[in-house]
Amino acid sequence: MRLGLALGYWGRGPSPGHLGLAQEAERLGYHSVWTAEAWGSDAFTPLTWIAAHTSRIRLGTAVAQMAARSPTATAMHALTLDHLSGGRMMLGLGLSGPQVVEGWYGQPFPSSPLTATREYVDVVRQVLRRAAPVELDGRFHPHPYRGADGTGLGRPLKPITHPLRASLPVLLGAQGPRNVAQTLRIADGWLPLYWSPLRTDAYPLPRDGLPEGFVVAPLAHARVCDDIAEGLLPVKASLGFYIGGMGHASRNFHAGLMARMGYEEAAVRIHRLFTEGRREEAVRAVPDSFADEISLVGPRERIAERLAAWRAGPVTDLLLTARDPETLRTLAELAL
Repeated sequence: MRLGLALGYWGRGPSPGHLGLAQEAERLGYHSVWTAEAWGSDAFTPLTWIAAHTSRIRLGTAVAQMAARSPTATAMHALTLDHLSGGRMMLGLGLSGPQVVEGWYGQPFPSSPLTATREYVDVVRQVLRRAAPVELDGRFHPHPYRGADGTGLGRPLKPITHPLRASLPVLLGAQGPRNVAQTLRIADGWLPLYWSPLRTDAYPLPRDGLPEGFVVAPLAHARVCDDIAEGLLPVKASLGFYIGGMGHASRNFHAGLMARMGYEEAAVRIHRLFTEGRREEAVRAVPDSFADEISLVGPRERIAERLAAWRAGPVTDLLLTARDPETLRTLAELAL
């Protein structure tokens, strides 16, 4: 099981410690470092900055939002950074949800998310292969565009720049059972948001094993500390925000996942409290047991014992949201 460092996205401004953490992770033998985006900082610019100040560690987006860019624009970002970094790029993509797609990106959430995702990945793959001009008779991402409101003058194009690798890995952040099943067919890896080594049946993984070389890379908060309850507070705060604020009551992918993992009543309560403006109560309503089983928090000995369960399952890469060098070093000593 390889280790990755998940830096996420910025808060109110740039995170001054991110570059140092990435460099320390590289020194310790971490395989990868990952950035993200929501509705503030983008995923590719910080990753490019990290690429310029490192030499070996792989560079991933977890995740770049599909609604933020056309698939050809995303492929341009990926192939450019892959060249600049010497072939270290891994492209993680996510569809996001209706509130973000329509509220931030100002476009309709696709009526068929599976089809939209499949078309998006198809176009990205075509760009990276550069075997022929990009063409897709698609419902959501047609190339060239042939809609009635267009000019009809578009023609299929190949990227001017030759991609460094046609095999640049494409991973998907998928949550729903059908989305996960499709990810196994069309992607090189899967980026689960919540992963419990105690509840692997929450996802429809094939019983006969994963495709050869397929990456399963969940996020997990890690912190070496004596006070477990205090160490879980950042996890509960994040869960409160995602379960409560990242979706509508009628369509909340994060809450749905938590429900499938056995915490449906808590998910409903968290969302209700958050939408009522009672955010501190929403965070307190997150069960400690749920926050704990998707994290690695506590003294070194406890983390070492719990790592065995993560190794026993299908996880190939553990992406840690640790923010202190001591925790990064401890996990490297225990896992690597």
